[in-house]
Amino acid sequence: MSAVAVQTEKVEHWGLPLVVLVSGMFMSVLDTSIVNVAVPTIGTTFGATTDEVAWIVTAYALSLGVVVPLSAWLSARFGATRVYSSALLIFGAASALCGMAWDLNSLIGFRVIQAIPGGILPPLSMAILYRIVPPAKIGRAMGMYGLGIVVAPAIGPTLGGYLVEYIDWRLIFFINVPVGIAATFAAIAVLPKFPPDGRPRFDALGFVTVATGLFSLLLALSEGEKWGWTSFPVVGLICLSTICLAVFVVIELEVDQPLLNVRVFRHWEYTNSLLIIASLSVGLFTVLFYVPVFLQAAQGMGAFEAGFVLLPQALIMAVLMPVAGRLYDHMGPRWPALIGLTICALGTFMLRDLDVNTSRHEVALILMLRASGMGLAMMPIMTGGLAAVPPEIVPSGSAFNNVMQRTSASLGLAILGAVLSSKSAQFMSDRSGMVSPDTPMPSLGQGPTGHMYGMFFIYQHTSKQVFVQALDNLMFLTTAVTVVGLILAMFLRSGAIQHDHDDHG
Repeated sequence: MSAVAVQTEKVEHWGLPLVVLVSGMFMSVLDTSIVNVAVPTIGTTFGATTDEVAWIVTAYALSLGVVVPLSAWLSARFGATRVYSSALLIFGAASALCGMAWDLNSLIGFRVIQAIPGGILPPLSMAILYRIVPPAKIGRAMGMYGLGIVVAPAIGPTLGGYLVEYIDWRLIFFINVPVGIAATFAAIAVLPKFPPDGRPRFDALGFVTVATGLFSLLLALSEGEKWGWTSFPVVGLICLSTICLAVFVVIELEVDQPLLNVRVFRHWEYTNSLLIIASLSVGLFTVLFYVPVFLQAAQGMGAFEAGFVLLPQALIMAVLMPVAGRLYDHMGPRWPALIGLTICALGTFMLRDLDVNTSRHEVALILMLRASGMGLAMMPIMTGGLAAVPPEIVPSGSAFNNVMQRTSASLGLAILGAVLSSKSAQFMSDRSGMVSPDTPMPSLGQGPTGHMYGMFFIYQHTSKQVFVQALDNLMFLTTAVTVVGLILAMFLRSGAIQHDHDDHG
């Protein structure tokens, strides 16, 4: 039995330590979305194409997938508090390096370094939370923890858009430096000191197989649309990922000290929670990715203006997540999850009616409705799953939670992105087929130039209409994914969770 989960230290006044954990984890999760809005500006600065600059996002995501499985072993080997404090400090230093990057290659390299502590902080924060918070208060604490998991990605486009549009894109990295330093000192001063769990053997073979499997899968998903989903590299990466992850499971079942305890999946409540979290993650990141694209490409908004439309949903989630935590403590996960997922599905279904004339207030209201459902559902589902596993494998459960969120979001964006491209091509072809060669075209000016401008105007207008039509189809599919999560939520437990172990942490 791992001392990571057994050597708990319940804290009577756990509010301040929880704030420290959430602030550090919030910073690392925020960086997964705040950079997206800066991609065009960074491309202009370094004279690179959008595809080349996109690697600052892709490299970070790939590195996170490799690092997350290490969190439980590092905590056991060096002590949870020491690893957490070190990760905060390294994250701040790596952020400073990103802000000082002199070309695209250096920025991508520094982003890889930044992802190492960035991947460790979220699962380690959750594992520490379970060790310091009394079982009766775990729902309330997880409601606060959820501010980092869901609210940080939602607020990223707004903050990033403001910094990029009105100040300097480098501030999206430099802003982490003072936060990282302050959080490091706070962690050293406030968090309980958890000693190392002896000298656990490092499961090198397990790490190589899971790291290769996750890296291959995430790379295939991120580059599949560009390389072609049936191309040799993509198919080869998916096959390699499948083989490596299967070998990883076999290894973890055989070794005495597994890197991650895969026996956590024997607990249906936990496995079910992961499946529901996957459906929620697909919906969350699909909307966070494509709605800003809609606002900018179809409605002509700037980066900050589009981010500002998304801001109210983040505020709604920030208010409702602690409420959801209290509801969980009193009634368990089923009813908050069912109510929240129903609202979330309804809000997503309403997004299928977006068009170029939809007002920003209407978009914001629909997003706020979705966010209220997300805020009610996410943390009760996650907390209920972890409450169902024995204390000694909570760190592994926490790591798998983070892996599931990242891979399901990437998988959802990849599949839905392919659907969007396919539908856009189909709709454009259908509209083109309706135009005969002798159809008169508008002329914006005199002569051939005016005729060319008129054709460009028609093409631009048609492209917007086609994109919006394809996006509406995409939101319908996202609604279906959310409904699958709603059905699975019916199998969650109802009633306050009874903890069989006083030291459940």
